[in-house]
Amino acid sequence: MITRTVKSRRQPPRRSLTLATALLAIACSDDGRPAGQAELGDTGAGTGTETADHGQEHGDGDGDGPRLDVSSVGDFGGNIDCGSMGGGQAGTEAFSIIWIANSTEGTVSKVDTATATELARYATGPGPGNPDPSRTSVNLFGDVAIANRSGSVIKIAADISDCVDLDHDGVISTSQGPDDVLPWGADECVLWHVDVGFDTGVAGNTGGPRAIAWDGGEQGPDGCPKDPKLWVGWRTQPDTAIAIRRLDGQTGESLGEVAVTDWNQNWGHGTYGGATDKNRDFWGLGTNGTLVRISAQTLAVTRWDNPEGGRVVYGIALDQHGDPWLAGWDGTLWRFNVAAQIWEERGQIGEPSRMRGLAIDGDGHAWIAGNQSCGLIRYDTTTGQTVAANIELPGCVEPVGVSIDSGGYVWVVDRGASVAYKVDPDTQTVIATVMGLVDPYTYSDMTGAGLDVVVNPGIG
Repeated sequence: MITRTVKSRRQPPRRSLTLATALLAIACSDDGRPAGQAELGDTGAGTGTETADHGQEHGDGDGDGPRLDVSSVGDFGGNIDCGSMGGGQAGTEAFSIIWIANSTEGTVSKVDTATATELARYATGPGPGNPDPSRTSVNLFGDVAIANRSGSVIKIAADISDCVDLDHDGVISTSQGPDDVLPWGADECVLWHVDVGFDTGVAGNTGGPRAIAWDGGEQGPDGCPKDPKLWVGWRTQPDTAIAIRRLDGQTGESLGEVAVTDWNQNWGHGTYGGATDKNRDFWGLGTNGTLVRISAQTLAVTRWDNPEGGRVVYGIALDQHGDPWLAGWDGTLWRFNVAAQIWEERGQIGEPSRMRGLAIDGDGHAWIAGNQSCGLIRYDTTTGQTVAANIELPGCVEPVGVSIDSGGYVWVVDRGASVAYKVDPDTQTVIATVMGLVDPYTYSDMTGAGLDVVVNPGIG
């Protein structure tokens, strides 16, 4: 048996968790056998209706990795002893990380949220050319998936113990800092890379993969979650349709794909943002106010178009009840009421007249990036009240993405300033910044906290 050494520094322990991740998210290993590839099929789409099942999903793999003791794991079962676990467990570095894409550089940064220090930087695809990374999504085991707008998806392990010694030299070769980007194929924490078949020759990267979202995994026979799956969407250029594919989290293999037709406008994009609910269903956003849900069980498509057509929406996040919230380009906040299947306009809630990405914390507060002028908006989704109309971000230029870290702090990614801000939710002030990013453009769940709130509501 080879003893592996690690050519990478370890991150310091994080502060105490306020998220359910401490109890459940990394309760079990996500190891699993690769699932078989499904037949690919298209579905039509109707407004507010579910279409027939033309996609077929194959069974999930089994996991038998090491476990972590937990006293409660929510709906996966209570008071379950999941044993002890190695990499990725609560209390280690896996969940004190935010992953930020450096779009024009073709890399992604791994940042320790406790110390506001960039620990590593990875190429996100092969050359020639720029893979053009954008959205990042973190699963409940800490691993990240990145959508490259040039047409591919990549998975990177958060914890060194999950990296693979590809050349069998007993050493894990991996980035050790922002200036240490290994050549493509050399970093052994990059677990897989999949080309989705997107055609860049028609309109460049405009319709390329953007929306990407892990689900929370399934309940294993021992009551522990395992084997999360990954969703990704893009536009089938030059057609006025989009493709949404479900991937095996261990291998990147397709588990089924659907087409949503009549995808007009939407600025030439496919699904611009996405998230998953507790049922593992995928919710995708079209910028011109189209919302789709893809069933994890049947791959059937349900579609709702905003009755006020042309109201551009940018960011999407699900609250603890599973209702999507959407940030409007015109400064309007929207909630989609899943039970009633209706769009609800919440009006202009902040001083900035343009809203971008948003995240919802465990208390039901939505944190939204604002432009014109720069700022961060805080809105209480439970009371329907604006808590802060414009939290100052010193030196901001174009805040885009927002995410919550394992300590409950709010992170705002500013593409124009190439900076990430760390905001204390109690004082509503910036307490740290990460410099040296390169045109960072990430709208999605960069830490896994958004998924955690949906899967484990009310815990932590």
